[in-house]
Amino acid sequence: MRPPFRFPEFPEFPEDLITLQRAWQQTYADLAQAPAGAGTTALRRRLITLSGTLCTHPHWAAPTAWRAGGVELRRAARIHASAPSDGDGMPVSHRVPRT
Repeated sequence: MRPPFRFPEFPEFPEDLITLQRAWQQTYADLAQAPAGAGTTALRRRLITLSGTLCTHPHWAAPTAWRAGGVELRRAARIHASAPSDGDGMPVSHRVPRT
């Protein structure tokens, strides 16, 4: 497992939180690209589940942590996803686990 994500302009976020945010962003993009009338129930349910998991992550234990770090987390997830792969040949954005 890699150490927690560190980028100078962003606070430190745990790797699992970055992974959750990337999964949320990918699911949202998949839902946005789904054609009208396509079965999107599974994507909507996944988005709701990921939203709940993101909001209740232990990293946000402080009362104002989510408001203070939500935007930075989304930016960090985008930058982290666009970073080159770590040598396994698979881009970071393709390693988001699906449930």
